[in-house]
Amino acid sequence: MNGKKILFVSSELVPYLPENEVSLMSYETPRMVNSKGGQIRIFMPRYGNINERRHQLHEVIRLSGMNLIINDMDMPLIIKVASIPRERIQVYFIDNDEYFKRKATFLDENGNLFPDNDQRAIFFAKGVVETVKKLNWSPDIIHVHGWMASLLPLYLKKFYADEPLFVESKIVTSVYRKTFDGELDKEMVKKIAFDGVPENSIEHLKTPNYNNLLKVAVDFSDAIILASEEIPEDLENHISNLEKPVLPYVSLQEFEEAYSNFYNTEVLK
Repeated sequence: MNGKKILFVSSELVPYLPENEVSLMSYETPRMVNSKGGQIRIFMPRYGNINERRHQLHEVIRLSGMNLIINDMDMPLIIKVASIPRERIQVYFIDNDEYFKRKATFLDENGNLFPDNDQRAIFFAKGVVETVKKLNWSPDIIHVHGWMASLLPLYLKKFYADEPLFVESKIVTSVYRKTFDGELDKEMVKKIAFDGVPENSIEHLKTPNYNNLLKVAVDFSDAIILASEEIPEDLENHISNLEKPVLPYVSLQEFEEAYSNFYNTEVLK
């Protein structure tokens, strides 16, 4: 991985959020690449339940200040950064008061999905790309973790198809076990189509549930990692019908060599 540039985009990341499969692998994978001499950038949403003072987040004025259009609304993009001290890894946080100030990640106090989770996912995907453009940093690999990041492959391949910074970038999506029940807003397809994304490329999102979000992610990825021991059968069948490199599940204890080999031999070939 020496010298390779890898962009990690994740829904969740330790130590900023509680440990689970997604947040742990979103930390361990860039840590591994960093230790092997790769160059990394990590992006995640700045949820309101992240303690800014404890983790020493601060706004990057030169990267903030632009507005993103989400479903015909101007939404200000704020970029914050922090460092994971013992690893000397910098993390970029995509922020917006309307979408991320609330003191929770995906669910309200009654355990229901936030009604604007679809717009939050669109904002996150576009915010990551616009910030990387400002950094003028062209990644060799873009590795996506978690459903809140699942629209990034679609936006890179459709909305940002003519962006020269990402022409050579390969997209990898890690697919995890189902992490929410129910559906996002039924109007999600229309909101994405507003950005000029053809509706026939997002047919799955007419029913915007967990499985279908991940189907869209893998459809527009170049390679796939099965990151949980058990993923939904419907999703597994969809992946098996794609003619793309797939890395089967490997445990945390064995992932370093497997992921590194997959990057080098299947993704960057």
